[in-house]
Amino acid sequence: MNNIIENVTNNIIERSKKSREIYLNRIKLAKENGVNRKSVSCSNLAHAIAPLSKDEKNSMTSTQNPNMAIITAYNDMLSAHEPFSVYPSLLKRTLLDNGATAQVAGGVPAMCDGITQSQPGMELSLFSRDNIAMGTAIGLSHNVYDGAFYLGVCDKIVPGLLIGALTYGHLPSIFVPAGPMPSGISNSQKAKIRQEYALGKVGKDKLLEAESSSYHSSGTCTFYGTANSNQMLLEMMGLQLPNSSFVNTNTPLRDALTQESANRLLKLTKNKICIGEMVTEKSFVNAIIGLMATGGSSNHTIHLIAMAKAAGIVLTWDDFNEISKVIPLLCKMYPNGSADVNHFRDAGGMSVVISELLNEGLVHNDINTVFGFGLENFIVEPTLKDKKLVFKEGAKKSRNIDVISSVENPFSSEGGLKLLKGNIGRSVIKTSALKEEQMFIEAPAIVFDSQEELQSEFKAGNLDKDFIAVVRYQGPSANGMPELHGLMPPLGALQDKGYKVAILTDGRMSGASGKVPSAIHLTPEAKKGGAISKIQTGDKIKFDINNGEVSLLISDEELANREITIPNLLGNRHGIGRELFSTIRDNVNSAEEGGTIFDLVGEERS
Repeated sequence: MNNIIENVTNNIIERSKKSREIYLNRIKLAKENGVNRKSVSCSNLAHAIAPLSKDEKNSMTSTQNPNMAIITAYNDMLSAHEPFSVYPSLLKRTLLDNGATAQVAGGVPAMCDGITQSQPGMELSLFSRDNIAMGTAIGLSHNVYDGAFYLGVCDKIVPGLLIGALTYGHLPSIFVPAGPMPSGISNSQKAKIRQEYALGKVGKDKLLEAESSSYHSSGTCTFYGTANSNQMLLEMMGLQLPNSSFVNTNTPLRDALTQESANRLLKLTKNKICIGEMVTEKSFVNAIIGLMATGGSSNHTIHLIAMAKAAGIVLTWDDFNEISKVIPLLCKMYPNGSADVNHFRDAGGMSVVISELLNEGLVHNDINTVFGFGLENFIVEPTLKDKKLVFKEGAKKSRNIDVISSVENPFSSEGGLKLLKGNIGRSVIKTSALKEEQMFIEAPAIVFDSQEELQSEFKAGNLDKDFIAVVRYQGPSANGMPELHGLMPPLGALQDKGYKVAILTDGRMSGASGKVPSAIHLTPEAKKGGAISKIQTGDKIKFDINNGEVSLLISDEELANREITIPNLLGNRHGIGRELFSTIRDNVNSAEEGGTIFDLVGEERS
């Protein structure tokens, strides 16, 4: 095992010792108490089984047969989640054939960040994760379940579901994906049209045509953003079937995998393997390793910290940074390349990535998974043989080295994310799509208090120059930390003109951020008095990405003596439901602490 990976893991274990012990003791107590269906009153049970068929009622009242909860994020507005409409009936039929039952215990919201980009609704996005976790808990609170299915794919949904699942850590659990849509127009074509629209070279009709040719059917969007990074993480943690994430939706193989998820959950329930004990510090280290090796979403520098907290595990950005130094970048998927997740799957997918990492001692093999003990069990590929699901030996070497490389010849010797520190604070940057000449930039700041301000200046022709765009008051407590992808087309266009540009923000850019250097998730945020609130237009800022530094080039004395600039933030306090989230904004912690209202296990507020 690589020494740095081993040391980081041991540091996490030691740091988490107290909270993890508290968590595991709670799981143990919950398991000992058992499922209350066996002891609830007749009235309680009658309510629980009222809508069921006769066979299902007989199974439920016997109390010997397992009953599984289904927590679903289904809606038919979000393409990745529309396929879940048929999953409950498929899972129920499979279980009933095996003497068990399932019930949809609850639905959770699933918003599409692709629809809310640059809209007020995006300010609810990050907070929807904690809302989903609470919705999961409400669904499971009926306490008549022996295990749980979690149906979710996209950005905040999987993290929210996992936080909720770990809160009910005594239940055996499995995540069930929906799969990607088939490939549409290339991602490079789509990006080109977006920039041409930003420059006024094409109209809205051409832009809509391009976007609709990319996002064109049911299934997950095919670029490697947060949604598909979620699916990769679940496999690295062993929480869903191996190499199942990127099997296309609405296919016989996809249905067979869904049915197999029911069989696997039955097995986990029989063996009393619960998710709270299955997921360990090593599971989360593997998730970070997968994030670096594949060039995954920067959102997970927030989400993984919040998810780990729910299991009593403490992660820091320093853990991400240390791991990134020794994990080679093995994958090139948009926005880090031109390929999409269908090309990744066809190149061997997660089998190749896991095989490469295991062979070099760069990932923990000794974790429990829904497919058995050992991550090596995930070097398989699902297929249909005589209409039956089989897992054959998976690819160990890439079938397309332009999409998946090898540890010997990686796309980069380091992972796709890096921690930046300096007198402004701490931030993260996605480096997997950057060129070497972009790794050092020194330029004057232009300060904006919203992405709309920058877009207006761009349209007015005032930004044809080298500069660092400082976009502040975009943190969790200011306005919910929206993704700022409205910055990408104009800044990408300026970069293509030859100008050196970069972004510094306390907001998010997520998995779709690409070729513009972006120091994001800056903490302390402006709303909480961070140094970003003192930056003035014209100040020089240095990005030294190779050395992990982003700094404001003024003296410490001048920085300390500057007054904080506070804009009027009342405009993002209401409308589109933002009124309902004021309590969360007032109580949320920093991005490095997970951007969450939830406390670490054992450290609840009085």
